[in-house]
Amino acid sequence: MRRRLRRLLRVPAMAGGAALVAVYLTAGLLAPWLVPYDPDEQDLMAALQPPSRAHWLGTDDLGRDLASRVIAAARVDLAVVVVGILLAVVIAAPVGLLAGFVGGRTDRVLMTVSDAALTFPSLVLAVVLVSLFGAGLRSVIVAVALTAAPALARLIRSLVLQTAHLEYVDAARALGAGPGRLIARHVVPNIAGRVIVYTTLMGSYAMLTVTALGFLGLGVQPPAAEWGNMLATTRTYLATAPWLLAAPGAAIIGFIFGLNLLGDALRDLFDPKLLWRP
Repeated sequence: MRRRLRRLLRVPAMAGGAALVAVYLTAGLLAPWLVPYDPDEQDLMAALQPPSRAHWLGTDDLGRDLASRVIAAARVDLAVVVVGILLAVVIAAPVGLLAGFVGGRTDRVLMTVSDAALTFPSLVLAVVLVSLFGAGLRSVIVAVALTAAPALARLIRSLVLQTAHLEYVDAARALGAGPGRLIARHVVPNIAGRVIVYTTLMGSYAMLTVTALGFLGLGVQPPAAEWGNMLATTRTYLATAPWLLAAPGAAIIGFIFGLNLLGDALRDLFDPKLLWRP
């Protein structure tokens, strides 16, 4: 595994994806120390200035520095995506493991609930959930988790069904291992890699959901910086101040691109067909 990881790090896609994601995570973690200006500080005399030496990415309609707001928004958006996906795993993992391992009526009931949730487009479901819970940071996190969990639960269930009756699992069962031990020692380690890959790629869809909710005015509320609500302000000034669109738009595209590159490389890392190739 270590040798394959070293080989993958020499692949440009893997190195590029890992580097991009690391840059975003660093910006999010260190945002308060990286921003050149207070992201909420207004200067109406400097409103809608194009990129310059003083303001690298220009200023918005209230004279706030766009570079500072983009960096500050990275902290918010990445926190929502990471916490939302982790919460989705917490919800989906027990459901998928129980449905796949126990089967029968339990499987049918849990998968019926998951299928009912999957009948709604994820963004529509997220809008409905945020409308029910009220706009704000916590509501967006819950919406991301609940829209991601059904598909993840189905994936885990399918992986458990593939793994639960393999020869080494049957051998452990014949030796007296109980369901808990079988799941913890034999099933979960076998499926963990593929679940990690899927959740990495799921982060791209979560980011699109978060920014779409922000664009619609249902996510993180102004004056807090968030890429989606920053894009919403571009509708009025698109012809006269295109840099308002370029800054948050490029940030979203860059993060999703890096995450997809990283997810593809992790898929190769955890693929059993490729794992033992020299």
